[in-house]
Amino acid sequence: MKNVFLIWCSLLFFPAVLQAGNADKTVRFLFYGDSIRFAYDEAQFVDFDEGRLSDSSIRTFYTSIRQKDYSAVIAALKKYEAEEGADDWLYYQLVRAAAQQISPKEQNYIRYTLYKWYFMLQSGFDPMLALRGRQLLFYIQSDENIYNIPYRMKGGRQYVCLNYHDYGSNIDFEKNPFQEVALAVPQQQRSFSYKVTKLPRFETTDYITRDLRVSIYNQDYDYKVKVNPQIKTLFANYPTVDYSAYFSIPLSNATQASLIPLLKKELKGLSVKNGVDYLMRFTRYAFPFEEDTRQFGQEKRLTPEQTLLYDGSDCEDRVLFFFYLVKEIYNRPMIVLVYPQHVTIAVKLDKPVGTSILFNGEQYSVCEPTPQKEDIPMGALLPQLKNVNYEVAYAYHP
Repeated sequence: MKNVFLIWCSLLFFPAVLQAGNADKTVRFLFYGDSIRFAYDEAQFVDFDEGRLSDSSIRTFYTSIRQKDYSAVIAALKKYEAEEGADDWLYYQLVRAAAQQISPKEQNYIRYTLYKWYFMLQSGFDPMLALRGRQLLFYIQSDENIYNIPYRMKGGRQYVCLNYHDYGSNIDFEKNPFQEVALAVPQQQRSFSYKVTKLPRFETTDYITRDLRVSIYNQDYDYKVKVNPQIKTLFANYPTVDYSAYFSIPLSNATQASLIPLLKKELKGLSVKNGVDYLMRFTRYAFPFEEDTRQFGQEKRLTPEQTLLYDGSDCEDRVLFFFYLVKEIYNRPMIVLVYPQHVTIAVKLDKPVGTSILFNGEQYSVCEPTPQKEDIPMGALLPQLKNVNYEVAYAYHP
């Protein structure tokens, strides 16, 4: 059953509520509106001295925690995963929340990290720890391409770092190499995926309204769209991954319900060509342009709902947003065109428009969703890109 919840620190859940029972107590907290509970007794707690961080002390922690019964915690995590159909990224956010209840991050960061590592191990994933001095990095085995966080290779398998941001995302690995912590752990085969296909069932009270005013064909439109600020928290540390992963990320339910029907109403009676042109211009002019380096200090691809939330967005963000709109309303084949300094998108229409792009024997019309100094009609490529090589980074064919 869903409940109203509060925002605590960077994770969305209540501080733990311990209720007296016979031999056990119960930890209860809210995670994005869902109530999570598990039996827990303070006798289960395993402490860790941050000042004595070493391979040996970590092995001692692992020996100690294995002697404790954390089956109720893992069962609660898995129950949420099964009932909500949670993808790995959301499941890991729940693991973070559960670890926070038992070992708060601000009290003992290393212990908090070790609890996360242990819960992921017990959940069937293949995590790894790497140590250098007083820094402990937490990796997870993943077969996907990750572009802006560190990774390690072991036995031909890739492990990507889950807590790099906690160290400012600026570790010099050549100057300060890390060594894997040698632990005799069970061999796990579950690979971590960054694909997000479903968002939490947020409460309607969690939403705010964003007013999108856009001028299309010399006519002004005013869209009032519900957006959820918690999306920023959910994807705060989400890395740059392949386009295919981003194209699977939906809008949350209330945002979808507030935007798509309004667009469909405006597009009613228009041909597919004119409707796609409208969506291209809506995406182009509804948001100010802003480079990632100026807004975030680094490369960051925004999900469609993040684009609605943040003040500005760049060409990649608009391609992802436009793709979502066209897929939801028309479900047309599309290709993403990546140039050295720009990303754009092309849509397969009943008849190609302008100078089309030939891909796998089919003609696609370029739809530039990013604002330019001059108006770019459908089917026209930016003049500076006409003789520049591109890569089709993603192809969608329903």
